[in-house]
Amino acid sequence: MTTPVLEARGLTKRYGRVTAIESGDLELYPGEILAVIGDNGAGKSSLIKALSGALIPDSGEIHLDGQRVQFRNPMEAREAGIETVYQTLAVSPGLDIADNLFLGREHRRRGILGSVFRMLDTGHMRSEAKQHMSDLGIGTLQNIGQAVESLSGGQRQAVAVARSAAFGSKVVILDEPTAALGVKEGNRVLQLIRDVRDRGLPVILISHNMPHVFEVADRIHIQRLGRRATVITPESHSMNEAVAIMTGAAEPPPPVTRSEKSRT
Repeated sequence: MTTPVLEARGLTKRYGRVTAIESGDLELYPGEILAVIGDNGAGKSSLIKALSGALIPDSGEIHLDGQRVQFRNPMEAREAGIETVYQTLAVSPGLDIADNLFLGREHRRRGILGSVFRMLDTGHMRSEAKQHMSDLGIGTLQNIGQAVESLSGGQRQAVAVARSAAFGSKVVILDEPTAALGVKEGNRVLQLIRDVRDRGLPVILISHNMPHVFEVADRIHIQRLGRRATVITPESHSMNEAVAIMTGAAEPPPPVTRSEKSRT
């Protein structure tokens, strides 16, 4: 059986009497888009924060490429190859596209100009940023030096996704990437997600938009009451059936694993 790229086993996180995650499990396999859905308070955000280093679970294990890892902060998760795009995007509107792609990872000039005077290699970063955007088929942004605050919502999301794809060597996590976007821009972001997956990076997609989930997901992880209820596929269940499982109106079936889906 294929080893998951990212796996959570029995994650638990409590805040006093409130349990955010209860024995949370998750498996992300190579070359797939795994959607995570659930009602408000189901523990989706807490689960993803634990996987991305933004939250330290009280117990349980996280494995990356079969090796156990422990992230104390998001920077450690990023260094391990896990890139996360939160719903708030965390872009700097006053900076241009290239500066946002390399935010926190700036390239400095060679020699004394970089080591002593700390001068940035702006030309190199803009050239690489243009290549990253081109690799993802983002042709609507002609000027890589354009300020992000002048972009549309979908274009800003494209910049954030491109940044995660450029530096995520293992996993890309996207939190509600199509929220507050129009139909056209939402569809473009969905295509970007497919492009990231097709470039070899598995994707975790957190979304409340069921049509979008069923359009792009290979498997759908349903979170309920702080734990995984089950995992289904768009082929095995309808949107109405997924909602029924999510709300507790229907009995969850056994989780669909990667190997089971490949045989269907």
